[in-house]
Amino acid sequence: MADTVGAIFGIMSILFLLIWLVFFVVIIGGIVFWIFMIVDVAKRGLPKPDDKTLWILIVVLAGLIGSIIYYFMIKRKDKK
Repeated sequence: MADTVGAIFGIMSILFLLIWLVFFVVIIGGIVFWIFMIVDVAKRGLPKPDDKTLWILIVVLAGLIGSIIYYFMIKRKDKK
């Protein structure tokens, strides 16, 4: 019985660590993506200077959500 409890505890510990590792990687990836989008907005030549200011505010203040919106509305359109 004690061996079974120990095995279950070991498996649960490994799963717990893997979940935290995935969580950590996703958070770091989101921060890196956010920074890349801030840099892209700052370097991009948008038609109006007000557009650049607005996008910088959206990306900085809305964080990852603002970065995703910017990516799909501006950056991805530019690739086509």
